Amino acid sequence: MHDPFRTPSRMRPTVALATVLAVAALAACDRPASSETAGQRMDNATARAEQRANQAKDAAKSAADDAAQGTERVAGDVSNKVKDAAITTAVNAKIAGDPRLSVMRINVDTVNGRVLLRGTAPDAASSERAQQLAAGVEGVLGVDNQLVVGGKG
Repeated sequence: MHDPFRTPSRMRPTVALATVLAVAALAACDRPASSETAGQRMDNATARAEQRANQAKDAAKSAADDAAQGTERVAGDVSNKVKDAAITTAVNAKIAGDPRLSVMRINVDTVNGRVLLRGTAPDAASSERAQQLAAGVEGVLGVDNQLVVGGKG
């Protein structure tokens, strides 16, 4: 007698394939459906990438601005030091040219255009003369005369 539930051997691969396909189809049904289409997902990914690129661009611009400000500040400091050195040299040259003053007894320092005179002057008139010579140099913003009167000149 013939068993209706028994599959003939030549149909077994077909039945097996159909079973696998049915199981796969049922498994796909269990996945939560996304409300976004593929195009929407692509648009969202592009928008996120653009946002990150803009953030990176802003960070790079900020870093470049900081570097530029630092460079300008350093350049300004170097420029001021060069100007101060030129002022010190000019004041020393004027003092050396005066017969009553001695560059060996007067120390000249300049910071931000302000000249500091330290050391000794033979008399009050010589101290005043050193201050006038320093004040007459281009770029001098002020003179702090700390010369002690009465030293040998």
